[in-house]
Formats: sequence, structure tokens, C-alpha cells
Amino acid sequence: MTARSVATLPPGRYPDGLGTGLILRVLDSGRRNWMQRLMVQGKRRDIGLGGYPAVSLAEAREKALTNKRLVFAGVDPITEKRKAMIEAAKRMTFAEAAECTCKELAPSWKGKKEPQAFLSSLSTYAFPYFGATDVAEITPADIRRAVLACRAKVPNLSVKVQHRIHSVFKWSVAEGLRETNPATSEALALPKLEHKPKKNRALPYTEVHDAIETVKASGAWSATKLAIEFTILTAARSGEVRGALWEEINLSAAVWTIPAERMKMNRQHRVPLSGRAMEVLQEAEALRDVSGLVFPSLRGKQLSDNTLSKLVRELGIRSTVHGFRSSFRTWAQERTNVRGEVAEAALAHVKADKVEAAYARSDLFEKRRNLMESWAAFVSETSAKVERIG
Repeated sequence: MTARSVATLPPGRYPDGLGTGLILRVLDSGRRNWMQRLMVQGKRRDIGLGGYPAVSLAEAREKALTNKRLVFAGVDPITEKRKAMIEAAKRMTFAEAAECTCKELAPSWKGKKEPQAFLSSLSTYAFPYFGATDVAEITPADIRRAVLACRAKVPNLSVKVQHRIHSVFKWSVAEGLRETNPATSEALALPKLEHKPKKNRALPYTEVHDAIETVKASGAWSATKLAIEFTILTAARSGEVRGALWEEINLSAAVWTIPAERMKMNRQHRVPLSGRAMEVLQEAEALRDVSGLVFPSLRGKQLSDNTLSKLVRELGIRSTVHGFRSSFRTWAQERTNVRGEVAEAALAHVKADKVEAAYARSDLFEKRRNLMESWAAFVSETSAKVERIG
């Protein structure tokens, strides 16, 4: 076997012929990799040595010869390789462990931005303190200093940072990089954080009509304006609307079915579409593109949360986009006779009582359709009329 033949051999298996058990495997796809077949303690072992051209013929022969010598010395090359990997892993820094943790956990996260947020927060508030330190050498005191410093700047984020640091060490313990997790609440002994939840600003429901008209009259991108109105009309969350796809909408039945993976509570949610909501969709038809998004950005991507929030803010509307859900809930409570559970179902809230939720299987869809039609009529009228719906 020569360096030139390695690059040109057709699909098949080719022994090197030097007595080391080295074999070149050429796949139908054209990919080439090295393997070595040895008898180790009476058992046949196949050892991968890497792919060509990353590993040249000379390098593959050197690796094969080293393994052959280990076998003659009574040592299992695979066991030695694993030991070396474990030793190398034990010298892993916190920053490296965070990367590995993020990669392993990412498939289970719902949002596409979660991996970026995970690493970004640790990069800002943890790495400066112990990012370059071996995970086995980090102490609770190191973590405590980082979390307290984060708490002093952004109290709400510090809770997430602490949880993310804990996740990295949890992964490190599972991988055998250290014996215990130094980021537990008991180990850190942090003082209690006075948590003051920030409420989303919300308009009185009597002002929602004017807010919609203000948005419509603005010079913003059509999809942005339509997305805001559709959010108000459906009482949905901004992210659910911004990520809405045409394939989720049944125009003939006037139903928008949001899949579980896009819902906060990870449960499919059906939204009855009012007459005005259907008109918004008809206007959005003109914006259809290859993305499949109902409300695409100018570049054919998903609108960002900041795009909607910024427009509402710049127009002087005294509410967050999410706050319109509160406007809807207050209207339902004060201007209708519907039961609270119907309004809560419209907001896709899950019952707190798990036993009751287990038996209450209905999503109250038809009652919600009447409610959303009345809400659409209310916010579309210039003067709000007191209505009583049951």
C-alpha cells in the first residue's frame, strides 16, 4: 500500500500487509478510514484509527505499530485509550464543560435561542471568575462570588446563572470529572434573594381599540403591524404569533392549532379565529414567502420580540405586547359573564389543580370561539359597549 494508492483505491477493504493488522476501509460514498484488527488477550478487537486524509498512511502505520507493541506487552490498547481520555477529561476547564453540557442539553430545550442564552450568561457572569479553571478545582466560594456579583448587577438573571452553573457541575459529576457538585444551594449558602416580580404594563381594555388603530396608522412593516393586531385578537403570546406557520392554520375551519413544542406549557393549543382575525390573515396572504411564516420579516425570517415591542414603545402605547393578554383577561372578567376557566383556557393557562386537570379534558373550544368573537368586536369598535356574554 502506498500513499498514492490510498487516495485512489475503489470501495473495499485493504490490509496494509505489514503484520500490524492495519486495514484501510473505502466506503461506497468514497470516505476512507483506518482500522486495526488485533488479538488482545485471546479476543479479536477492532480499533478505529481515524479517517483519511486527516490521518495519513504514515500516521496510521505509526499508531498501528504502537498498539501492536502494547499488545505484546500484555496491555489492551482500547483500555489505555479510554484511560487517557478520562485523564484528559479530568483536566477539562469549566468553560469547556459548559460547552459540553450545553450541547448535550440543547435537544431538550424548547427555544432555539436557549443554547445561546445559556452560554452567553455563563460567559459574562461565570467565566471571568473560573472559566479557565479545571472543574475539579472549583470551590463553592468561587461560585458564590460569581453569583453574588451577578446578583448585584442583574438580580433576576442571577437565579438562571446559578441554575446553569449547577447544571454544568451536575454534568461534570456524571462524567466523572469530580466527586461532588459545589453549586448546590446548601454549598453556596446564599442569602435569600428578595424577588419582586416585574409585571407587564397593560392598557385598560377600553384603550385597546385606539392602540390597534395607532399601530395600523404607523409606517411600520406590514407584517409587524398585522402580527401585533393578531396577537391582541387571539390573546396569544408574542412568540406563538411570531413563529406562526401557515401550515398550522385551517382557514376553512377558522382554527389555528399551535403545536406543543411551541407552547410555553408544552401542550397543543387550538385557537378559534374571529372574523377580524381571519381578515388579518387575508391581509397577511400578500406577504407569503418560502419561509412559511404567517408574519415574516423583511428578510423572510421570524420577527424578533424586540421588533414588536419597539414599535409599541415608540408609538407611545402604555403597554407591553404581552400586556394585551392582561387587557383581554380584565375585559373578560368585567364585561362578560363567561366563567373564569373559559378565559383562562383562551390564554392557554393550565389548571393549577393537577387532579382537576386530569379529569377536565375539554378545551372549552366552542365557548372560547364565542368569547374571542366578542373580544374582536369590542376592540374593533370606536366606543366600547358594555356586553354580557355567557
